[in-house]
Amino acid sequence: MVLRRWRRLRLRKISFFRIESSEAEVFVCVSLILGDGLYNFLKVLYISVSTIYRDMRKRMTIPLKINSTDVVAEVSAIEKRRDEVFMKDTIPVWIAASGYVGLAAISTAVIPQFFPHMKWYYVFISYVFAPVMAFCNAYGAGLTDQNLAYNYGKVALFAFAAWAGAEHGGVIVGLVTCGVMKSFVATSADLMQDFKTGHLTLSSPRSMFLSQLIGNFMGCIIAPLTFWLFYEAFDVGNPDGEYKAPFALIYRNMAILGVEGFSALPSHCLQICCGAFIFSVVVNVIRGKLPDRISAYIPLPMAMAIPFYVGSYFAIDMCVGSAILFIWHKIDYKKAETFGPTMASGLICGEGLWIVPEAILSLTKVKPPICMKFLSNQMNQKVDKFLHI
Repeated sequence: MVLRRWRRLRLRKISFFRIESSEAEVFVCVSLILGDGLYNFLKVLYISVSTIYRDMRKRMTIPLKINSTDVVAEVSAIEKRRDEVFMKDTIPVWIAASGYVGLAAISTAVIPQFFPHMKWYYVFISYVFAPVMAFCNAYGAGLTDQNLAYNYGKVALFAFAAWAGAEHGGVIVGLVTCGVMKSFVATSADLMQDFKTGHLTLSSPRSMFLSQLIGNFMGCIIAPLTFWLFYEAFDVGNPDGEYKAPFALIYRNMAILGVEGFSALPSHCLQICCGAFIFSVVVNVIRGKLPDRISAYIPLPMAMAIPFYVGSYFAIDMCVGSAILFIWHKIDYKKAETFGPTMASGLICGEGLWIVPEAILSLTKVKPPICMKFLSNQMNQKVDKFLHI
């Protein structure tokens, strides 16, 4: 009896530390991303402000001589053409600012009507901090092609759930704020990538932005209809059913954890996150101070953060791809520069296109004929013993 109870307590202890480890990994990932993104945000802001200040001083003074630093480097004809087309149809700043303020005002007034616990100042604060989070995510997506909007949504979830508290509907406040922040941050990264594609293909930014608006309008209609179809046709949310919706339970538990405040976080999690944040900033400062030939061998904190969230397989895939590209550059530099992006696009498109038949097979309840799983040597021996092999 004592031995049996000891085993139960040991299993509970192991599962508890596993939960703490998984939660701490998410927070470490978010801390590294925030440190890297905020550093680059402040860096770009400083460069932008200093450039505007220098331009204003040049307009106010008459230059007596032309410095060698003022000579613009030669750019290829293709790049010049791309810049001309992209800058010709730029979206005025006042349109972007007025549109953002208008949408923020509408959201501040409408969202509390749907969720009474969601006060108007919660929505207002979300829209104040959303641009900073959006810049960090867009920067990270440009470096790693990974849209980590869910991580920023989790930051808002914990912060606002802890702020509201259990007595004032903190769980609902955290979940709604998470959705607002995630949608905002994810759209910014997608729009950045679309604008980069438009720059490469000589497309008009205004046309692309209009297409984004049309797509968002269609999504506001199609997405609820799709959810309604699944909700009516299948038993969504049933733990024993086919569509368990595990993220719904995960985010609800995270909101409950956030309501209890930082005291409910795993042991030393806050200190670890602060250390990860400082580490990310210090690494970026070192990379900025060193020459390019040396800083190229210093890892990016943004890329280091992703395996904490998606697992080690991502780091292995990135390492294998980087090794292949490195060897290709050594063998034939020109072909690697020319066909490297083409090969990467083919791999991405191939994996993306497989999602469509995979979804169709899943909806039609077609199961694979075989199942493959890799086990450790110790686990394999237990399986062989169970099967009497």
